[in-house]
This record gives sequence, structure tokens and C-alpha cells, in this order.
Amino acid sequence: MTNEHPGGTAGTLIIGAGEAGLQLAVSLRQKGYTDPVTLIGAEDQSPYQRPPLSKAFLGGDMDEENLALRTEEFYSKHEIDVLPGTRVTDIVLDEEGHGGLATTSRDGAISFSKLALTTGSRPRKLNLPGKDLDGICYLRGIPDARSLRTRLAKASRVVVIGGGFIGLEAAAAARQRGLAVTVVETFDRLLQRVAAPPISDFYKKAHEKRGIDIILGSGVTSLHGSDKKVSGVELSDGTVIPADLVIVGIGVEPRTELAEKLGLACDRGIIVDSGARTSNPDIVAAGDCTIQPHPRYPAESIRVESVQNAVDQAKIAASSLLGHPSPAPAVPWFWSDQGDLKLQIAGLSNGYDDFLIRGEPDTEHFTVLYYRDGHFIAADAVNSPHDFMAAKRALTLGSTIDRSRATETGLPLKALIGEPSTESLRN
Repeated sequence: MTNEHPGGTAGTLIIGAGEAGLQLAVSLRQKGYTDPVTLIGAEDQSPYQRPPLSKAFLGGDMDEENLALRTEEFYSKHEIDVLPGTRVTDIVLDEEGHGGLATTSRDGAISFSKLALTTGSRPRKLNLPGKDLDGICYLRGIPDARSLRTRLAKASRVVVIGGGFIGLEAAAAARQRGLAVTVVETFDRLLQRVAAPPISDFYKKAHEKRGIDIILGSGVTSLHGSDKKVSGVELSDGTVIPADLVIVGIGVEPRTELAEKLGLACDRGIIVDSGARTSNPDIVAAGDCTIQPHPRYPAESIRVESVQNAVDQAKIAASSLLGHPSPAPAVPWFWSDQGDLKLQIAGLSNGYDDFLIRGEPDTEHFTVLYYRDGHFIAADAVNSPHDFMAAKRALTLGSTIDRSRATETGLPLKALIGEPSTESLRN
């Protein structure tokens, strides 16, 4: 049985029902596209928010029904056919490479004239002795978060493997429940891949102040268990940390299997251009599964794992599918809620060669400003929303921030934004 619109119009098939997939479908409708739109997702849930899973949901401040991104009435009104709990098992392009036929796990086939891949990513798994013990958890989707929230209510000693955003958010949620929490990070500092040393140092001190033990520069060699349940985590120096719950947050891997099957270029993700077009220009891709040109340094390719990127890249992908001009690239931004500590990031600090600290980290209200070749490129604002907004505005304008006065906290950061430069993100 082939899913095809009455009258024979095949329409657009979007594989992956996360933030990027949903936004792509919505953008097509907003741009006047009237052919069928089918959104396929492997998870049993309709599109939902992921960021709260490691924050408000895990902490018990948000219920599952509040995670939905849209209502069923919305999908019906906008004629977006959502197929949760469905996997694409095979996909064949037609001879011209424009459309094709996708076989699904529902024993059906879906014909399409346009194709978008928003397949997202999966958690990177441990490959160690004891990896299959009960009580070893990963956090990516609603089922993971639901299970972990239940386990946290019964746990007493938690070990978090990985000192990135997910690991620290989960650690903070566990500590707020009064549990004994230890974070193990193989690098010499927390958040090493994404932030300068002052941010890393601050979060180590802040989490330790709140009762979390932080172990840096140590790998995990095995997981100990009793009666098939995890009981401890062994470190590279032979130390065993007792644990009745282990949360693993060691990064993600892009889902590129379908792209590879289609012969699309992949390298640490599906390679796309600034228009979200893959190596087959008739196929677009967006979200965590992609690797794209750096918005300020096009010769560099990056993978951006954020809701903001997924949404903005999906809008660009929709324009490309319809042959419309791409919207101006938005300034990348991110956030991380770790208990009462809110980190807001504007821009990408990749390749910074200088930074300065505005404010005092000990007050838990400060900002790190990043520069490259003398030009402002990014900011990490801790409990400093006004600095974040000013930094985001400067980057949107393509302006710099006067570093000679940026540390003067008596001056609002927005007052130090210079004139737009020729390096504007909008060029």
C-alpha cells in the first residue's frame, strides 16, 4: 500500500519528527506549500520538547503532557500527517533523483517528490565491562527521562559519567533531590569542548559548593554490579565509586544511516551547505544530524547541537525545497539550566584567541566575552540575561563590543556595542 495524496501528488516526506522536522513542516505550510506533508518519527510520541527532559522534567517541575510542541488539532488544521512509532526501513530514489519511495516499519510505502532528513542523533554508549547492568541510564527521549525520573526517586548514590551540559544538568537535578552525586569527567575541566577555563572553573566550584563531588582527568574502566544491578563505577586509578544509579552523558552521534544509504556525503554528520542542501541538492537535511559551514567562517564546518539551530536550519531547508531565497542566518544561541545556575550562550566561541571576564564569578553573576582577531564572536552569560541579550544583539548586527571598557560593570553591555562591521553574520 502506498501513501499518496488523492490525485497522485506525492508531496514532501520529512524523516525525523524532532524540532527540526516539525519546524520544516510548519515552514512549508507558512510559505504556501499545499502538497501533502508527511512527518515520520521513530518514537511513539508526536513531536515534543527535548531540552526540559534534563532540566524541568527531570527535576519534577514539568509533566509529560506539557512537553508536546503542537496539538493534534494543529496537525489536522495544517494538514501535516504525523506518523509516530514509524521507521523508514528502505528508501529508493527515482531515476532523476528528485523523488522516490520510502518503505516503512508499518508495512507500507510512502511516495514523495521532495525529501528532508531531520534524523537527529543518538547518545554515545559506553563500551565497558558491566555496560548492560540495570541502573545504567542514558538521557535522550521521553522514555529515558521517564525512567530516570522514577529511578531518581528511589536512588541514594548517583554517578554521572561526563561533565558536559547533559551530565551537569542531570547531576544538578539529582542533587536537588538530596542524593549523593559524583561527576566523573575524563578531561581536565568541565565543559572543556565548549567554554573557556573561567566557565569550567566556575561550574566546578559552584557544583561542589552545592554538594556534588567532581572528579576530573579520570576515565572509567568498568562498571561493577551485584545481582545484575550496578553497584559501582571503577576509575582508571582503580578507585571504585559506589553507585546505585549511573547516568551517562558522553555526547551524541548523528544518525546518518539513511543519508549514507542514499549516497549522500557524510563526515561526522550529513554534510550540508548554507542552504541546508546535501550533496544531492534535491535533498535537504537539518538539525543535530548535520554538519554545516560555520556562520562566520564558511571555510570551517561545525555540528551545532541545539534547538535554536534545528529550528533556524529547518526554516532554511524549507526555503531551499521550494526554491525560495534563504532567510538570513540567525545568531546561534544556547542555554543550560543547572539547578539555580542559568548559562546563556550567544554565538560560537570556536577558535577564540582571547577572552575577558565581566563581573565576579564568585557572585554567580558574570559573563565571559570571546574575541577572535580582535573581533567579538561570542559570550557565555551566567545568571546575566541582560549581558546575553546585548551580546546576541551585537552579533546580529555584526558589531563588536568595546573590550577596553567591557569589564566596567557599571556600564550596560548594550552601551558598548560598536558600529556594524563588514563581518556581519548577515552578509
